[in-house]
Amino acid sequence: MRRIVLFVFAALTMTLTAWGNDGVFYVNGNQLVPIQETDIALAKEVLTISLGDDGYAKVDVQYVLTNNGKEKTVTMGFEADAPYNDEVAFSKQGIHPYISDFTVEMNGERLTYLNAVVQAGHDKDCDFQPLNLQQWKSYDEVKMRNGEELPNNSLLYDSARDSLTSFAYAYYFVARFKPGQNTIHHTYRYRMSHGVGYTFEVPYWLMPAMRWANRQIDDFTLRIKATNTAKHFFVEGSLFAQSEFAVTEGTGKMKNTKNWDNLYVEVALRNGTVEWHAQSFKPKTNMNITSAESLYYDGFVLGTFYDRSDNYLPGSYLIEPDKSEAHRRILKNLPYASRGYVFKDKKLQEYFSRFWWYMPDPSWQPSTDDFTPREWKLINQGE
Repeated sequence: MRRIVLFVFAALTMTLTAWGNDGVFYVNGNQLVPIQETDIALAKEVLTISLGDDGYAKVDVQYVLTNNGKEKTVTMGFEADAPYNDEVAFSKQGIHPYISDFTVEMNGERLTYLNAVVQAGHDKDCDFQPLNLQQWKSYDEVKMRNGEELPNNSLLYDSARDSLTSFAYAYYFVARFKPGQNTIHHTYRYRMSHGVGYTFEVPYWLMPAMRWANRQIDDFTLRIKATNTAKHFFVEGSLFAQSEFAVTEGTGKMKNTKNWDNLYVEVALRNGTVEWHAQSFKPKTNMNITSAESLYYDGFVLGTFYDRSDNYLPGSYLIEPDKSEAHRRILKNLPYASRGYVFKDKKLQEYFSRFWWYMPDPSWQPSTDDFTPREWKLINQGE
């Protein structure tokens, strides 16, 4: 997890801290127990995460798994933590309010999936215990505990035991493996976390890959895409020290960044894709893709970070409080700089050239066709 110190106020933060890579479970009554698979190896995984301006990420993950034994059936799936400090209603059906369009196919056949509300846990060997919702009540149902308000709505409360527990939503499905090679492909749409100190964050749980028979991903590819937009973000460098990232589509660049004694890979993309590939990948931690403004909070000036999405707040504490004409002029021109416009005004060109995310494109002709509603506000109001 990140170790960057931020001035983040919890009341203004929506987070979802664990979701992603499919592990294998043993279903015993009402219990999902993570197990170590002995016959089925994770031969290949291609994970594609597309970052959007609407506050959502699209996940597309393709697996090739090799069953070295006889035909067998196992349960696969993942858990996603309940949103923290958000007013969304609790789902007794186990459907996460910020995950949608979940699909899963195995060997070309569409599968059905199940949901459950489970006790949250982040250890790779933990039990995800589906909770008795007659016993455990949500924040909306209880709110008060012995005369005091519950800390937040990511907890459930058992009044008989005067006990609190964190919970998660589980997505799981029954997978029948034939001997030899099997393919699984699933997709979903996810509302990215955000807060005062960062515009977006995409956590992804990689550790369940270690539950398969080979205790690794033999061939792993990560693709992070910014399609029809520009994104400036970072990932933890230690997780990806095995090889280098590469821009495979569009315009982009990368550099290694050190912050608070941690190493990060900082990426700027415009309508492009950055890719990381490794053989015999043994993830020792989980992944976060985080918007890059939190790398620049010390000495932050207007324009050091820019994002086209509605979650980006140029009037927040990160921005200089000056509301002069010069300030408004910079705000109005940020959308153009994001698209690589080479400014004829020397002062503007010099100003934006000081920012690492700025990637000039002399061939781009000024057009407002793809400007977002948030960008129109910048242009029309200079915020």
